[in-house]
Amino acid sequence: MTSFSFTQPFPNAIRPFVPITSYSNDVSYDGSYSYAYTTGDGQQQQAQGYLKNAGLKDLEAQSVQGSYSYTSPEGQLITVTYIADENGFRAEGAHLPTPPPIPEAIQKSLALIAQTQPVSAQFNAAYNQPRFHQTGHVPSASGHNYNRYG
Repeated sequence: MTSFSFTQPFPNAIRPFVPITSYSNDVSYDGSYSYAYTTGDGQQQQAQGYLKNAGLKDLEAQSVQGSYSYTSPEGQLITVTYIADENGFRAEGAHLPTPPPIPEAIQKSLALIAQTQPVSAQFNAAYNQPRFHQTGHVPSASGHNYNRYG
């Protein structure tokens, strides 16, 4: 029988008290909200959210945008801004890695493919269907034409 033991990296480390120096939290009757706080050690966080297209069954989408910042153990100020909505989660920050640029030959190939092999309207309509229903259930691909090949 194998036994596992989990211990904290610094079990007896005393964590300094960090006071919250400002705090706000507003929730509106329509479900929109905003909050913000700062701490004595310079941490900050703020966000706002609301329901887009309220009452339109297939167009409703929760939208949140915000930011947070803190000082890394190396002394670097880390700031992240983000948006989360019907298009997914998108974060930006100077410390986050960025992909290398697409080589020119690949860009030309992609442009040629787009010009010579247009995507059918049926494919676009099927591909852009929501993948998740409000129940959290993921629909099966059987009977659905999610790509142009079937």
